[in-house]
Amino acid sequence: MYVLSAILSLTLLGLFLGLLLGIAAKYLKVESSPIVDELESLMPGSQCGQCGFPGCRPAAEALAEGKAPATICPPGGSALAEQIAALLGLDLDLSEVKEPELLVARVSEDTCTGCTRCFKVCPTDAIVGAPKQIHAVVADACIACKKCIEVCPTECLQMHPIEVTLRNWRWTKPALPVTGNAVC
Repeated sequence: MYVLSAILSLTLLGLFLGLLLGIAAKYLKVESSPIVDELESLMPGSQCGQCGFPGCRPAAEALAEGKAPATICPPGGSALAEQIAALLGLDLDLSEVKEPELLVARVSEDTCTGCTRCFKVCPTDAIVGAPKQIHAVVADACIACKKCIEVCPTECLQMHPIEVTLRNWRWTKPALPVTGNAVC
């Protein structure tokens, strides 16, 4: 009898509190700017902090307020900068923007002790492994933020250039010839 009354009272309490949370979520909802939401959806969402902001949402807010350049996101590169500039109606000059060398972290199996410090700080969960086991890096998920290198006590992680394969090769855009004549 006591068990049944305890189950019934906890169920009623859970339903009441759930209903209360649902009502609070509806009436206390904070409206956000749709442009900030759209900018955030364009960004990688890895919360890596390479832009100088603690995450993609604060970076999108700074972009919407005009406090940050369209080239704010290193993992997004010039493609993301072009999308941001088009969305915000900005003029974007990418001639002086140098594309960063694409890097990926690699684990040296000889010196990895399996301390787990590296995959605890990885914003994209690109490092896999278990305690006291050798770790590995999923190259497709690594955004080269170098946070894992900073915390590795054995220096078994190094940054290496991404090998060009058919899967990641991109055709470089040819430069327009510089002439004194106008192009028709």
